[in-house]
Formats: sequence, C-alpha cells, structure tokens
Amino acid sequence: MECRVLSIQSHVVRGYVGNKSASFPLQVLGFEVDSINSVQFSNHTGYAHWKGQVLTAEELNVLYEGIKLNNVNHYDYVLTGYSRDVSFLEMVVDIVAELKKANPSLVYVCDPVMGDHGAMYVPEMLLPVYRDKVVPVANILTPNQFEAELLTGRKMKTEKDAVEIMDLLHKMGPETVVLTSTDLHSKLGDPYLVVLGSQRIVKPDGSSSSQKIRMDIPKVDAVFVGTGDLFAAMLLAWTHHHPKDLKAACEKTVSLMHHVIKRTITYANEMAGPGKKPSPAQLELRMVQSKKDIEDPALVVEATVL
Repeated sequence: MECRVLSIQSHVVRGYVGNKSASFPLQVLGFEVDSINSVQFSNHTGYAHWKGQVLTAEELNVLYEGIKLNNVNHYDYVLTGYSRDVSFLEMVVDIVAELKKANPSLVYVCDPVMGDHGAMYVPEMLLPVYRDKVVPVANILTPNQFEAELLTGRKMKTEKDAVEIMDLLHKMGPETVVLTSTDLHSKLGDPYLVVLGSQRIVKPDGSSSSQKIRMDIPKVDAVFVGTGDLFAAMLLAWTHHHPKDLKAACEKTVSLMHHVIKRTITYANEMAGPGKKPSPAQLELRMVQSKKDIEDPALVVEATVL
C-alpha cells in the first residue's frame, strides 16, 4: 500500500527548511509527498537577505480545490509546520477536517511553531487558533517546551510538570505528543538536552494506556534551521513503521537528527576555517549526504521509559 502525505510548509530555493527539509527524507523512506508551499523564499530568513512570496488562505484553497476536482484528495497523512497567518491556519484546519471525513484513519502531524525560550515569533492571535482549532484535530503534536506551556497555560519546571502537560495535551486531542526540546535538567549534565514523549493507546475495550519516554541528547553549539521540520517529518515516518512503540520511533528520529547535525557542523566548521563562525549558508543541513542515515539510522540514543 502506498502511503501519501500532504505537506503544507514553507519552501526555499536554496537550503533546507519546511518542505525542503521534509520531502526528501520522506521520499527516501518510501512516502509519496504532495507539497503545498505556504511561502516561496529565496532562502531562510536567518540570512542577511531574503526575497519571495507568501501564499494566502484563498490561494491555498484554490490549490486544494484543484486536487479535489480531480478526485485525488485521498491522504494518509497531513504534515504542517510554520504559519504566521490566522486565516491560512484556519483554512488548513478546514482541509484536514475534510480529508479526515474522506479517510477517518488519516493522521495529522502538527508542529505548532509559535516561539522558543519565552518569546513568540508569530503573531499572538495564532495561539487561540492553535489551541482551540488545530490541536483538537491533530494526532501527533511536536511542540517545544515554550509552545507546550502556551497551549496548556502551565509552566514546566520539573519532569512531573512535563508529564502533566503532555497529559493535558492528550486531553485536548493528540494521541502522541513529543516535547522536542526542554530546559529540564539532564541527569547526564549540562551538555545534554531533554526530550520527552507520550503516546496514548486506546485498547479495543475502550480503556487507554500511555507510554511515556525520556531522552537525553548531546547538545551542539550552533544554530541550525530546518531541524524542527526534519524532526516532525521523521517522527511521522517512524511512528508509521512503529505505530504502537513511541520509544522505537523516537530513538530512530533522534538518532537520525544526531547524524545529520553532526555531519552538518563538521562540514560547516571545515568550510569556515579555524576559529571562524560558520555562516548560515555553511550551516544548511547536509541532507542529500545523509541519505544512508535517513534510510537506516544507526541508534546513538536510547530512550528511558518513565
């Protein structure tokens, strides 16, 4: 059975972010990917200059109508990332709802991109749209700590807080929640980042159980763009292959991230030269060079079941 993904994300001519970060690795893993580009930019906005166009909610609807008229609007997955427009986000929700009517087993993977480290980098009016409209129709949610705090109105100081926040997010809709980065203290010390995940499994008798995991990941001292988009895409792929085993899906996803980031930072430092800081162009993800890792990531991180 072929598996088809509708990915509604940004597109850049040069580099890897949004659909450019998600499509290639999903295709390598055997998924058919239909991309709608929410923006078309020359490059990501971390460069000194960028130019391009933004797709409106009406234009998004026109593209979807075209797919629908040809009766090729059957999808197994929908994947969305960064959006900064309320009407665009609401149109996405309408499309997801319609696609779920056509295929009730469709899985919607949503990265609710709103901000990081206590600051929002999208308009504040997007928060109620995510909280009240998007999250309830999402099946897999990949917020960072700040986004999870925004969505639930709760602060995360301890692992116990994180577990409670993930349970609150389950109650809002998604069966699977992965906190992609947190400021929680790692037992392995400061150079490690804590990632937490929770999967609620409903048994045939209607009762539910949940698997909760924790991973301590080595930090890398550089700013990468497109890693969140790659993470969400690979979580989609590996939860597809391990639908009831979040531990295995997260280990493969995080291990792949480690390989791509390591390859990228090694290349960027070589290109920049000794003692020089790599440029945004040099820090573009080494995606094509990581094809073998995408297909079969050697596990470098083990998850602990909580």
